[in-house]
Amino acid sequence: MATKHASGCLFGMAFGDALGFKTEFLSVAEIITRFPPNGPQEIVGSPALVTDDSQMALAVGEALLQAPKPFAPDTLEEPLRNAFVDWAGSPDNNRAPGMTCLTACDRLRTGMLWTEATVKDSKGCGANMRVQAVGVLPSLSQETRAAIAQFQAALTHGHPTALAASDLTSAAIAFLIRGTTPRDLPRVLSEYALSQREVYHGDWLGTLWQRPLTHTPEEFIARGWDECLGSLAALHVALANGDRLGDPCAITGAGWVAEEALTTGLLCFLLFPDDPLAAIRRAVVSSGDSDSIACLTGAFAGAYHGLAAWPSGWAARIEYRDRLTRLGAAWD
Repeated sequence: MATKHASGCLFGMAFGDALGFKTEFLSVAEIITRFPPNGPQEIVGSPALVTDDSQMALAVGEALLQAPKPFAPDTLEEPLRNAFVDWAGSPDNNRAPGMTCLTACDRLRTGMLWTEATVKDSKGCGANMRVQAVGVLPSLSQETRAAIAQFQAALTHGHPTALAASDLTSAAIAFLIRGTTPRDLPRVLSEYALSQREVYHGDWLGTLWQRPLTHTPEEFIARGWDECLGSLAALHVALANGDRLGDPCAITGAGWVAEEALTTGLLCFLLFPDDPLAAIRRAVVSSGDSDSIACLTGAFAGAYHGLAAWPSGWAARIEYRDRLTRLGAAWD
């Protein structure tokens, strides 16, 4: 039986998101009080509802499926723009979405150039909690995968750290699918970040880099990679500490911004590399953006282990099951 890494990643994303739906904005003590003794253990409902994180990840995935191949900025922009605008106007968009995404999508709806529609100073985790499909795409060069990951982020989040963290998130998924072990992953990601530090994908990002006091595209993007490298350094510290019981946000951050969502999601996966359910259950008992952290944790675990790592009963009940199945089947 095929491992189905793409399906494992996408369903894992949704499972983490659904499990963390009720714990976002709560302290660890409040989570334990509401869900004794160890926080939420099972997804609830039929369907088990997800948040805007999974909704936007599906939007990105479906835009990628629709777009002409090979991928190019002039043919991918319209499917992404339409998918984001459709999500923003959907009656299902009632899950406390972030203001950056809503603001940018409202501007995109008017036909504004994306370089003007994006919220240029935002590096919120909305940039990379939706990038999973880019990481699971087969047969992409590293350069194209990186460019697409940054481009989908840039339509709404124009900060260089949002771009770099989205690139790094999709890279982590791609590395895991291609056989990088959890033990080696932090080192591989740090090496990758250093190699990309001054790489600006100008064909895709155009003039986004032009800001006051910024002299070159390389200077612009290096700021984002330097913040991500700082977060990866914190991840190394947290892994060396090895605390499986404390708040995952204590060292790597609360996850409201893109680089912290990445590293705290990675931390929860890497603390439980062989137990995907334990990883997402750890992620949702956190003081920060619990659903986004668990969303990324589930994506990493599912990318590595495949679909069989998750309970079949969960897959039968998760919201948007048919859409998740379609995307997974397209890329497994």
